[in-house]
Formats: sequence, structure tokens, C-alpha cells
Amino acid sequence: MLAVLAVSTLAAFAGALFLLWSDPAAPLPALHVAFAAGVMPLILGAMSHFVPVLTRSGAPGIAVRALPLLALGGGGLAALAFALPARVPYGLDTAAGVGAVAALGMAGWIHVRGRRALDRPHPGLHWYTAAAVCLLLALIAVLAMRLVPEQRLALRRFHLHLNTLGFVALTAVGTLQVLLPTAAGRADPGAAPRLRRDLKWAVTGTLLVAVGSAWAPWLAWVGLGLWVLAIAPLAEAWLTRFHADLFTLHGAAAALGAALIGLGLVLLAGALHGAGLLPATHAVTVFFLAFLLPLVTGAVSQLLPLWLRPGGQTHWHETLRARLGRFSGVRALLFLAGGALAALGLRAGLVLALAGLLLFGLQAARALWSAGRLA
Repeated sequence: MLAVLAVSTLAAFAGALFLLWSDPAAPLPALHVAFAAGVMPLILGAMSHFVPVLTRSGAPGIAVRALPLLALGGGGLAALAFALPARVPYGLDTAAGVGAVAALGMAGWIHVRGRRALDRPHPGLHWYTAAAVCLLLALIAVLAMRLVPEQRLALRRFHLHLNTLGFVALTAVGTLQVLLPTAAGRADPGAAPRLRRDLKWAVTGTLLVAVGSAWAPWLAWVGLGLWVLAIAPLAEAWLTRFHADLFTLHGAAAALGAALIGLGLVLLAGALHGAGLLPATHAVTVFFLAFLLPLVTGAVSQLLPLWLRPGGQTHWHETLRARLGRFSGVRALLFLAGGALAALGLRAGLVLALAGLLLFGLQAARALWSAGRLA
């Protein structure tokens, strides 16, 4: 299932880029294809993979494995409701309700697994709990729009930031601190202490940005500052310990490192938006191009072989992982440059991002074909 979710996410990203190119004046359908129908189901699926690892417990049951598929259905309905609002008049409400059920189910399951862990669970688990709760609150905000229509714009901003900085970024930062050392083949002894120490800054920063953007702009500035406190120690540690792995031509680590740079660009774009220097749609596009694209392609490069063949790692896994990570550094530069150009309102940014995504898609298809022949 996780491999299918990875493919569907990449397809959703390609569709979103095409929609952004064809109708840049109406980005909401495209962005909901990327977020709701793309990355949300994949993140929930990744959580179902990582939580048993972090809690040293067994595989999830069928009900939990179904939650990402439920979210995929809700996300697809949300994208359809934006594209054809007259034909799906209650599509957004229904999609938000379906997504909220998936988020609540995932948050509850993570909490139960953490409570039942034989030993103290890995601190990354708490980042997943916080991320799932942020997603739940974001979707409740969508349902509240119909009840208090005079607050629709404020609730939309609240929803946006809880999705981006809350659900996606919290999950990403919590996962990257485990995933990048794995991709680099070297342990990071500072990861667990950072995860314990910095969660409070990231969660508080997310809530302040979400509430501030909706109702009290000065709070958003404080929230951005707290997010800087959360990721600055991580950036310093990675530059010190994994410099050679980050700035290289090949390997998943290059894309994962670019995702952290992309998150920094997102925070900068948020500050520029708060100062009235950058439109909101440009800032969200930066999030998609400079952060989501390197994050997902890097994670898929590292994890897809394991998702296709769970269990002990073999030469087959190593070969496929190397082929998926080939030219990862080039793709990372395309995504980051695409995000920077998109912040300036230049459509060339979409071209660069699409080129990077197509490059990964072609490499993945070739790698999978070759891996099948090696089986």
C-alpha cells in the first residue's frame, strides 16, 4: 500500500504543477491536489510505517492501514470540489469530515501505541502526535467555515498554517532527524535530545503562526521566530556531521538536506508575506516546490525499496536505492531554484520543478524495471 501511495503522491504533484501552469490565477484546486490528494495520505501512510519502529511494536491492523486510503478519498473529493464547486456543493465539508476521521484515528492510534510501548518510545513519536492533532484542527476549521461564514477568511488562514507548518512540517522534521542519518549510513547521537527539546518550539510556533495569521498578525512573527529556534540546531548539526552527504550529486541525503533548506525558504516567504511583500499564493507555492518536492522524492528514494520488500536489507534494496537516488543533488537544485523563482512570481519556477519531478519519475520507472529484472 505504501508504494502505491508514493506513486499516487508523485502523480498528484505532477497534476498540481500542470494545473498551476495552466491557470496560475486560480491556485487553490492545484494546491489541494498536491496537499489533500497527494501528501496527506502519504504522510499518514508513513506514520503507520514509522510508529511501530519508534515504539518497538507490531505492524498496524487493517483499520489503521485503511486510514491513508480514507484520507486519499477525502483529498480527492476536496480537489474535485474546488474544480467543480457547482456539481459538488458540499464536497469540501464532506472531504473535511472524512479527513478529520482519518486524522483522529491516526492520532488515537499513535497515542495508544506510545502508552503501550514496553520501553520509553522514541521522542519522534510525539512529533507525529502533534502533527496529527494539527491536521485534525485544520480540518475542523474547514467545517467551522459554514457555521461562522463571517470568519471564513480567518479560518482559511488558520487551516492553511496548521496544515503546512503543523501537519506537514512537524511530521517532516520529526522524520528527517531519523531518516537522514539512515540514508547517510551514520548515527546522529544528538537527534533524540533535539527532538525532545525542540518540539515545544515547533508546536508553539505553529499555533502562534496559525492564530496570528488569522486574528493577530504580531503573533505570527513570534511563531516564525520559534520555528527558527526549532530548526537552527538541526541545520547546525547536519552541516557539522553530514556535510559531505548533503552537498553531493547522488543519494537521498542530498534531497533530504534540500528539504530542510526549503523549509528555511518557507519561513522566509512567510515573513515576507507577513510584511506585505509576498502574496499568499506565492508563499504556498514556495512550500510546495522548495519543501514538499525534495522532501517526498528524497524520502521515497530511501524508503520505497523497503516498502516494496519489507524485511532484511539485501543487495536488491541497495541497488534500487542507489538508482532512485541518482542525481538527487541535481533534482534538489531544480526544486530549490523553482521555489525561489516562484516566490518572485516567475512561471519559470514551475518549469524547473516539473523538470526535476519528471527526472525523478523517469529514473524511478527505469530503476523499478531494472529491479524487477534483478529479482
